[in-house]
Amino acid sequence: MKILLIEEDSEMAAYLNQGLSEAGFCVDLRRDGNQGLHSALTEAYDSIVLDIVLPDPDGWHVLQAIRRAGRDVPIMLIDSEDRVDNRVKGLELGADDCLVKPFVFSEFLVRMRTLMRHRLPSEATRMRVADLELDLLRRRVTRAGTRIDLTAREFSLLELLLRRQGEVLPRSLIASQVWDMNFDSDTNVIDVAVCRLRSKIDDPFDIKFIRTVRGMGYVLEGPDCN
Repeated sequence: MKILLIEEDSEMAAYLNQGLSEAGFCVDLRRDGNQGLHSALTEAYDSIVLDIVLPDPDGWHVLQAIRRAGRDVPIMLIDSEDRVDNRVKGLELGADDCLVKPFVFSEFLVRMRTLMRHRLPSEATRMRVADLELDLLRRRVTRAGTRIDLTAREFSLLELLLRRQGEVLPRSLIASQVWDMNFDSDTNVIDVAVCRLRSKIDDPFDIKFIRTVRGMGYVLEGPDCN
């Protein structure tokens, strides 16, 4: 799932960015109000993490502008002051939750997943092809009713393949989306990851989903396409 993080403080931005990425989320980081608001209004996100203290403009303005534009994305406010009036103001302006610094990441993550589960329709938090299902919030994968344990990278890889089902994805795109790195033709990290994913979701079953397109990349196809 894709999250917009609008945070000026470099230490907090790095802390949240790393934690969310390790939890399997795709994170876009913006460091001021204008950049954050532009991304919020022009791109699709599953959730927004918004610091109140921002330059040009502040988080209050960004929050109001997002809601006035009709964007119904879940928003978590981050406040540096433990003030009741700030929390009330944030909720009145349309925020879904407010967390005061400093906080423990595990609590932040649970609250993020909770507000996303409450605000997003169930079909937006689950992905399915035939008997394979991903629960994006609980980070669970099942096939034919059997739980499949994936690493965070494997889950993100499968999520990308499912979102782009039927589309051949080049290794360069997979590298940038899942590993956030430029593709090096000499590395086999992507091929190894796909091989490991196949061993879990394809090899034990008769119907295979992931196909290699020689010289191009990988594609996930439903059984009707095979």
